[in-house]
Amino acid sequence: MSNIISKQPDLKLKCLIVDDEENAIEGVIDYLQDMESIEIVGTCLSAMETIEVLKKQEVDLMFLDINMPRLTGLEMLESMQNPPLTILTTAYSEFALDGFRLNVVDYLLKPYTFQRFFQATQKAIDQFKSKLVLNAKDDGKSFDMYIRQGDSFQRINWEDILFVASMQNYLKLHFSDTVFVIHQTMTSLMEVLPKDQFFRIHNSFLVNINHIDKIHGGRLFVNGTELPISKHRKEAFLNAVVYKKLISK
Repeated sequence: MSNIISKQPDLKLKCLIVDDEENAIEGVIDYLQDMESIEIVGTCLSAMETIEVLKKQEVDLMFLDINMPRLTGLEMLESMQNPPLTILTTAYSEFALDGFRLNVVDYLLKPYTFQRFFQATQKAIDQFKSKLVLNAKDDGKSFDMYIRQGDSFQRINWEDILFVASMQNYLKLHFSDTVFVIHQTMTSLMEVLPKDQFFRIHNSFLVNINHIDKIHGGRLFVNGTELPISKHRKEAFLNAVVYKKLISK
């Protein structure tokens, strides 16, 4: 595994504030004034406006109200494939479970204190600093893969990933000699990894087919680690492994 690290001293989250009440937006702006690691790139008064802004503007973090006209914040989040990191800001406590089902960073119940706001933003910053990023090469077909660790970027080779395990809002990338923890969904990671090399054997596990040592019944073994194979994925998985072996001969 490569160990190339480059320092990124001025890492900032690009932030969008969404609320149908202007005084609520002003409150978030006021709280963010002294946070140098967060840059406000825009404000929106509705979910529909937000959707249009996100098409044009790169956003890392979104402060999102729930109760808005036409489309609620939760409905908008549910419709998005790859939403930014999101902190919900609302006066309604009953939507907390829905929020965390959608993997939001935190749930701020209005009126919230600066201490509670600061705690939520620090969680967002920590998650932002642990995301996996890609750097496309000149040919437009291949890419370098980096994992953000603090203010540095760790270069990795996808070929060296043994398997990936999910845990709530995070993923553990297992290598032969180390484990990296990143804030990423399994679905978004699968979109960038080669589909002929990686197979999702279980809701919680993605395995690199090239590193499988043994398959026995409903289990497989990678580098001494035993992983489960879901019953409804087993047939497709075995077919994928057999096909891979045949075309590699």
